[in-house]
Amino acid sequence: MANKLAIGHHTIELSNTDKLFYPESGLTKGDLIDYYRRIARVMLPYVKDRPLTLHRFPDGINGNGFYQQEAPEYFPDWIERITVKKEGGSTSHVACQNAATLVYLANQACITPHAWLSRKGHLDQPDLAVFDLDPPDDDFEPVRWAVLSLRKLLEGLGLAPRVKTTGSRGLHVVVPLNGSAGFDEVHGFAQEVARTLAEQEPEALTSEQRKDKRRGRVFLDYLRNSYGQTAVLPYAVRARPGAPVAAPVDWEEVTAPNFNSRSYNIKNIFRRLSQKKDPWQGMWRGATSLERAQQRLRDLREGK
Repeated sequence: MANKLAIGHHTIELSNTDKLFYPESGLTKGDLIDYYRRIARVMLPYVKDRPLTLHRFPDGINGNGFYQQEAPEYFPDWIERITVKKEGGSTSHVACQNAATLVYLANQACITPHAWLSRKGHLDQPDLAVFDLDPPDDDFEPVRWAVLSLRKLLEGLGLAPRVKTTGSRGLHVVVPLNGSAGFDEVHGFAQEVARTLAEQEPEALTSEQRKDKRRGRVFLDYLRNSYGQTAVLPYAVRARPGAPVAAPVDWEEVTAPNFNSRSYNIKNIFRRLSQKKDPWQGMWRGATSLERAQQRLRDLREGK
């Protein structure tokens, strides 16, 4: 790979592109940079205008990684920042508005960008609700079953849930929202959804935060739905062997025999996208307020 890469109106000085980032797969930092350059067109609609937390691995996945919220001063001026309030002050996060920023971050050894559930100008009002479901052990089947049960409940409330692999252990179920509700309201709703489903299937599912109370059940994790919390971005690479990707998928894919949370990686995701368009394309056409869903959930819990 060349030492300089022109992306749009910007030229990025690349460094150490031959460094092994995924030793078991032989994938280098240059491979990571090339992936983010190629995936940018599909990925950017999910990244734009969101404060990012960067998960960086200067020495690859076998080295020490670290999370970074504050945008370093040495980042070029053309990379946008979003300043967010925090207790006792504020933090200036990176905002990835273009392909050049995505490539620059990869060159900074950011393997996995994580993003807020809200966008600049409306940081208190999320446009996504997220449920994170991980298996209690190495068996993926409980998660597959749980997300399909969650889908049925959410659609019954009039919502339009989508699903993606995390590239780690489990799956994310996300609900596009129109941003009319604040984080407290969205968090409360997600908590009630988790409780309702757990009450319907108490032997298999739980909304208990404490691990010692889960007893081998799938945890319906609704806790990301809070101000300042993040979720792994669609099409982000994970720092795990094989370079798995957090990939949006169709609901029917969830039922495929060999499907799991690491089904897609930086080598096969482009083949998949060439055969089938981005499953989340047009997702926000299904965005809605929570008002009707909240009433339907109350009616369900009251047995109406």
